[in-house]
Amino acid sequence: MASIPLKKKKTLVRGGHRSASFLTQWGMFFRQFVKHPGMIGSVIPSSAALVESMLEGVDWHRTRLFVEYGPGVGTFTRPILERLHPDATLLAIDINLDFVAYLEAEIDDPRLRVVHGSAADVRRFIREAGYAQADYILSGIPFSTLPEGVGEAICGETRSVLKPGGAFLVYQYSAYMRRLLAPLFGDVRERVEWRNIPPCRMFTALKDEVLAQAA
Repeated sequence: MASIPLKKKKTLVRGGHRSASFLTQWGMFFRQFVKHPGMIGSVIPSSAALVESMLEGVDWHRTRLFVEYGPGVGTFTRPILERLHPDATLLAIDINLDFVAYLEAEIDDPRLRVVHGSAADVRRFIREAGYAQADYILSGIPFSTLPEGVGEAICGETRSVLKPGGAFLVYQYSAYMRRLLAPLFGDVRERVEWRNIPPCRMFTALKDEVLAQAA
């Protein structure tokens, strides 16, 4: 699917972000969960503790391209931008056009590029953003509910576009993700963040030099 650059609002706020209330975000999130339950992993947005745990190992100083699959209402998008280098880019890919429009309207930051489409097309979206590879890719897509073969395709494309030493960061509510990551990444680490409803599994899949040469 082609990327759809939507016009950003011109009103700037402190730090380049518009202050959306929790109720506004939750309302949008809940409506989309009701419309597309298979596309959203939980009816409750991720907790601040989960966000912190997922992002704590990122080398922000060297990161120039951070990719997010399924940004939704920006629960991770905003904290990523708060940490991201001034010269870096955050590429947010969502198949839900309502979420794309919401983020374009709510976040005014020149480092953010929001596109409408599938994570399976990440290679093309990265190229269109002017990059060859990504430093980190973060995903909250519910892989266990995707159509057969789609999860494998996304993971394969993700590995191919990561830089050597880059990482695929995934948060899920089941252990299903490990079977997709293990054949592709030499180092897959798993933790659980209990301070989330429900408790969430966190995967860090690292692309090492040997796998990078074979990709």
